[in-house]
Amino acid sequence: MQLQLISFVLIILHCMDYTGCQQHSSSRHRQHKPISSVSSGCQQGGCLTCSDYNGCLSCKPRFFMHLERIGMKQIGVCMTSCPPGFYGTRSPERNTCTKCRSECDSCFNKNFCTRCRAGFYLHLGKCQENCPEGLVRSDTQRECVSKCPAECELCVNSEMCTRCRPGLYQHNGRCHHVCPEDYEPNDKLMECTPQVHCEVGEWSEWSPCSRSGRTCGFKRGQETRTRLVLQYPSPFGQPCPEISEIKECLVKRRKCPAGRRKNERKDRRNRNNRKDKENQEGRRERKRERERERERDTGERENSDNRNKTEHRHRRGHDTDPVSPEEGLVQ
Repeated sequence: MQLQLISFVLIILHCMDYTGCQQHSSSRHRQHKPISSVSSGCQQGGCLTCSDYNGCLSCKPRFFMHLERIGMKQIGVCMTSCPPGFYGTRSPERNTCTKCRSECDSCFNKNFCTRCRAGFYLHLGKCQENCPEGLVRSDTQRECVSKCPAECELCVNSEMCTRCRPGLYQHNGRCHHVCPEDYEPNDKLMECTPQVHCEVGEWSEWSPCSRSGRTCGFKRGQETRTRLVLQYPSPFGQPCPEISEIKECLVKRRKCPAGRRKNERKDRRNRNNRKDKENQEGRRERKRERERERERDTGERENSDNRNKTEHRHRRGHDTDPVSPEEGLVQ
């Protein structure tokens, strides 16, 4: 109150000079003169006041003021939540979006990162280039994670294996020597895959009673029925049950029609004729083979006799050579 009174007295003293009073009045007028570019009828939903050049100047309650840089100028935007790379701070005067630390992709506040940028790894809210002892870097998560369990060759973290050591099978992020119930080992994928059990369809109707393909001329025969396999089992799945059944049947014996008996006799004759023909051809072929062998043996004997005769003539010729005249005179 005393400061206000002193200021008022100084103004009165200053206004005793007309020029000073006029300048003071002009200065006050300039300070309170409204800026023509400021508007309270902003089109953007969150803006309370705005300007054509700078966008939002103030926001409605519960909205955050975010400055977007466009070239050399910044445009104010009012948002319900801050964009990635920024965190929101609230105060009675103004809610603002503040940029995260340079190594953070997103953060909860200035000192707590929730995701790191490439080359940094998150641990306890901090983004760092190297992980503490006992932890390893995960490039996919950009986090420091526990080392893989002993049975893992590759893992996402200490509880999620993606590849097991040789001889072990992966299932739901774990490595198994023996697969859980209802699963079986897949040696190609080295994984535990679900077992597939056999599935069959419904039985067909029983066939007519028959015997040796005939439906007449007998008293006791057989009936059959079948069903289809709808799903074949995996190696360790439940095998398929029987897909065909046979049962004995009795019928009132009746003679086959004459035409059928005639056809059956004709078929038997044809079969016998074919067998006889095949036997005759076999016998002829064997006979021809024997004749060829006999001819070969005869030819070889003749050649041998001719060679013997020739050699005999040559030997006889040497033994009876004529005596020359000179040899006779000597004697």
